[in-house]
Amino acid sequence: MLETSARLLRLLSLLQTPRDWAGTELSERLSVSTRTVRNDVERLRALGYPVHTRDSSDGVRPAASSAAAWSTAFHSAGSSQ
Repeated sequence: MLETSARLLRLLSLLQTPRDWAGTELSERLSVSTRTVRNDVERLRALGYPVHTRDSSDGVRPAASSAAAWSTAFHSAGSSQ
């Protein structure tokens, strides 16, 4: 549980940077699979954090980001991790 909590805090920290992220970039930074990143994004949403995602065919699609609404972009279709 402590490992998951630490990872969620690290993910929150990454998402607060003023940029869009590809799921693969986040998974590499966090040393987890893209599936784990998607699950962690869902956990953050369940906790009330406004995380916005956008799927794309190239894996990275610009998503609106601001201090109030962090964003991440990743390609979930066909991901096997």
